[in-house]
Amino acid sequence: MSYGRYGSRVGGLPREAFRPSALFLGLVALLAVSGAMAYLGLGSDRVNVFLFVASGWTVSLCLHEYSHALTAYKGGDDDVAHRGYLTLNPLKYTHPLLSIVLPLLFVLIGGIGLPGGAVWVNHGAIRSRFLDSLVSFAGPAANLVLAILLVLPFSFGVDVTGHYPFWAGLAFLAFLQLTASVLNFVPMPGVDGGNLVYPWLSPEWKRGFNHVAPFGMLILIALLFSPRINGWFFSLVYAIGDLIGLPSFLASDGAAYFRFW
Repeated sequence: MSYGRYGSRVGGLPREAFRPSALFLGLVALLAVSGAMAYLGLGSDRVNVFLFVASGWTVSLCLHEYSHALTAYKGGDDDVAHRGYLTLNPLKYTHPLLSIVLPLLFVLIGGIGLPGGAVWVNHGAIRSRFLDSLVSFAGPAANLVLAILLVLPFSFGVDVTGHYPFWAGLAFLAFLQLTASVLNFVPMPGVDGGNLVYPWLSPEWKRGFNHVAPFGMLILIALLFSPRINGWFFSLVYAIGDLIGLPSFLASDGAAYFRFW
């Protein structure tokens, strides 16, 4: 059956609503090329690692938001497809500043995988409270899965002495996924962890939650500037990293390569 310029359709929606955007594919290409250059030692190691980690982190942010959107779509919210969230295009997010620019800035200045949060979900369309919680869970779960996948070479005992800048960059990228997972699972209003429990709150608690939610991200950022809380946070991240086999020294060296300036 023909549908004009949209071609065939999926679930009543044009296939373009599900097709990866050219921008996302360009980011993946940059990730592949910079990773290959870092692995082969072509050009500047620091610049290669910077591009590898920056593009990899941006791709992971897209996958984080995509996981939210895909779970919402499967749960009953068709609007996420109409808004372009299923195309993995970062420019389609409600707040590209929160989802892409601010997380990248925090990686640059602090080596922290700050969570984004800019997929608008019609929670009233989600079929159950469990699915509503699953929508919030899906984003940080994607970061955690990526962290485990990135750590696999180290778990299997890869020789990092060969192609060291590449492996250091990969370890730092895995470390960023862990920081994003931990931060996102904090049960703070306005963050995925808080949104995960929101459907199960009483009406009174929901009213309080809604008052705090617009400032939740700012509160979380402010807390990270506390030396004690910052120390607890990184201790937890390193403990999880040790548990899954992430070499902390290699992640630290990757961060040093990343800051090429």
